[in-house]
Amino acid sequence: MSQFSGVYPILYAFYDKSGRIDDGLMRLQVDKCIAAGAHGIAVLGLVTEVHKLDVNERRHLVEVVGRAIDGRVPYAVTVGEQSIHGQIAFAQMAQANGASWVILQPPSIKGFAEAEYVRFLGAVADKMEIPVAVQNNPVNMDVSLSTASLLRLRDDHPNITLLKGEGPALGVSELVKASNGRYAVFAGHGGKEYISNILSGCVGLIPAPDCLNQQVELHKLLMEGRLDEAQALHAQILPLVLFMTNSVPHLLCYGKRLFAQRIGIKEVHARAPEILPTEFGLSEVRRMTQGWGML
Repeated sequence: MSQFSGVYPILYAFYDKSGRIDDGLMRLQVDKCIAAGAHGIAVLGLVTEVHKLDVNERRHLVEVVGRAIDGRVPYAVTVGEQSIHGQIAFAQMAQANGASWVILQPPSIKGFAEAEYVRFLGAVADKMEIPVAVQNNPVNMDVSLSTASLLRLRDDHPNITLLKGEGPALGVSELVKASNGRYAVFAGHGGKEYISNILSGCVGLIPAPDCLNQQVELHKLLMEGRLDEAQALHAQILPLVLFMTNSVPHLLCYGKRLFAQRIGIKEVHARAPEILPTEFGLSEVRRMTQGWGML
């Protein structure tokens, strides 16, 4: 059904001293992720600080990353505009810049019947010439859809073939089971239950890139059925994953700094609002990643 699977790191937004997106560091991030074995690249999720970027910055980032990837791996772009026409325009722009598939978010406007969100996403998908995913994140997003609505979208719009299914693994497993192969489901939650996700039928993971090389190896072990080795590796990285997934601001504070260090970026320029790292927090990250080395 879908040719897309594996570990797709969702990129951080790196800024220069003036607070603008640093094109050079974005290109470096892409190259390092591909060299570490990423099966694809994703942008414009919460890890990319999408809520801190205006529409021109989001467009610019999509263009810069698309040029940097240059077809080497599949490219997934999240689309979160708040109108049907806005999502269509942004998704078509992403396709023009090399996107292999787009991830549509329901508009973050609460209070409407689910049928309205289904109509919204379906209208966008119908204008796309590439595969479409729907992001369903009942933990961190204002609007999420029921399994029945997600299945209706799949049945009524043939190019909606993927799901970014986030939340506890048991809930995602029920969604995978109900879809009965109609959706290729990428897990989230930082990969803290990735073994359970794969065993339940997920095809991949969209995490922050902090422990990308380990998660790529973990995926390989799971695909080869080497469960004991996969469990041992997962146990090694799980303390850091749990630490980073305390909250999105926490991840942007510590995760981005860890990843920057692993790819040779000496200074991280944050964009407000932010939280500042503590000495204890930084020492804990060092403890949990001792011996990891560079990407």
